[in-house]
Amino acid sequence: MNWEVITSSAEETRSLGRLLGSLVTRSAAVFLRGELGAGKTCLTRGIGESLAGDEDVHVSSPSYTLMNLYPGRLTLYHFDLYRLSGMDDLVDIGFEDYLQEEGVIVVEWADRVEDLRVDGLFVNLQYLNESRRKLIFEARGKEHQEFLDQLSRLWPEGRKTSD
Repeated sequence: MNWEVITSSAEETRSLGRLLGSLVTRSAAVFLRGELGAGKTCLTRGIGESLAGDEDVHVSSPSYTLMNLYPGRLTLYHFDLYRLSGMDDLVDIGFEDYLQEEGVIVVEWADRVEDLRVDGLFVNLQYLNESRRKLIFEARGKEHQEFLDQLSRLWPEGRKTSD
């Protein structure tokens, strides 16, 4: 199942991230795709706030460090692949090892690695205008499908664009 939603503000995108983070009870992987300004870091910020239990946690894009780690109820491993050139670079940074860790992996610019063959929640974010974003969710793997089903059921009905 794919699920599509349009958010009307940065705060609403962040709220969706907070809901997503609140639903994670064990390890999960979230792969974000979208152009600059599409809302990838905003969604991740909400996930991080939920996992940390603190809206004051400062989640920022790890463009120059490749990965930031945020402690919380579950550890958030926040990757930014913008500067990577392919699968070999991902192997070099030990990405597969992180997939075995307890926690939540969020990967910005997941489209930079075309050969990514892992289970997870894949989210395409599209810039519609200054405040609106379209998010298209796709789950790979049974656990992530159950996770997406739960997220789509709990997001307020008036905010949904399709099921």
